[in-house]
Amino acid sequence: MTLRVLAAALVLALLPATAHATPSRGVTGKILAQKTVGDKDYVLREITITPGGSTGWHYHDGTLYALVKKGTITRTFSDCTTTEVHHAGQSLREPSGADHVHIGRNLGSSDIVLEVLYVLPTGSPLARDAANPGCDFD
Repeated sequence: MTLRVLAAALVLALLPATAHATPSRGVTGKILAQKTVGDKDYVLREITITPGGSTGWHYHDGTLYALVKKGTITRTFSDCTTTEVHHAGQSLREPSGADHVHIGRNLGSSDIVLEVLYVLPTGSPLARDAANPGCDFD
């Protein structure tokens, strides 16, 4: 492949999946481990969300398992009324698919730290951006 083709492929891969996506803010993540077994990618990642930060609206192509190591995360789902609150020491599970759009927010005054295991179809992104489904917050 030529350098031009590789550069074009990289640009396309980095473009957002949805034109009206809600970007994350105050979120950083680092991959701790990753492995592909069969047709699944397993990615262990530590995510930090600063006070006032959010993941932006998104969904996953696979199942996500998380442990709240620090802080309190508030997750709201696409019906805008279903909200779950998870405190340090608690775990959560996020099912796969575009019918499970959600947002995670830090409504507290200290950082949230999550340890997250993504179980994804091989080659899938960690998350796919989604538009705000009509909730009165981002």
